Amino acid sequence: MTRSVMTEDRKRLVRRLAGEGRGFAEQYGFRVTNNPSSLFQLLCLAVLLARRGDFRRAVDSAHALPDNGWDSAARLARSLHADRTRVLREAGQRGDVDELANLLGDLARTVVERYRGDLRRLRASAGHDPGRERALLTELPGVDDTVVDLFLRETQALWREVAPVADKRALTAARRLGLGRSADDLAELAGSGESERLAWLVGALARVDLEQRYAEVTR
Repeated sequence: MTRSVMTEDRKRLVRRLAGEGRGFAEQYGFRVTNNPSSLFQLLCLAVLLARRGDFRRAVDSAHALPDNGWDSAARLARSLHADRTRVLREAGQRGDVDELANLLGDLARTVVERYRGDLRRLRASAGHDPGRERALLTELPGVDDTVVDLFLRETQALWREVAPVADKRALTAARRLGLGRSADDLAELAGSGESERLAWLVGALARVDLEQRYAEVTR
């Protein structure tokens, strides 16, 4: 177990973790902007990250979708199942890739049918109420509470009403580094109302746990 960081070192560690000014998705080359294409790509990333296996395969697969021209719900919805399966396999996916290809296709079609491909419409339908937003998200194919946490971890800088959000990986790292045990603890460290800085901090913590970089960040 990594030693806990002493209280007087917390601010320094938070500055170091959040200092890059990028959340988890941005650290791996995804844009985090409040437009339909970006939001849908973040949702696909969340679905892929929630699956078992090497997180790098999830990241590579999430990049492979827009790289093949499927950068929006509408375009992915029009893609062929065989093409999705091939692209996912080439990106390193293992297991039942056919099922995953089906799932992503169903997700894209549902987002198009219910929200015309724009997750901002989901937010509007929920009246910007965090609980309702979560409920509507979990009604989408392949989206459970874990996926919602991963999606909102990234979008809390944009959809400020949902903050604070921290996924299990980020909270594991926070506990091991002595930074707290809840999203509220991390929000306090990030600064009141600083949902963007909180997203950077939470994303950095998730990356620390996924990459097992504890020794590096506490040096």
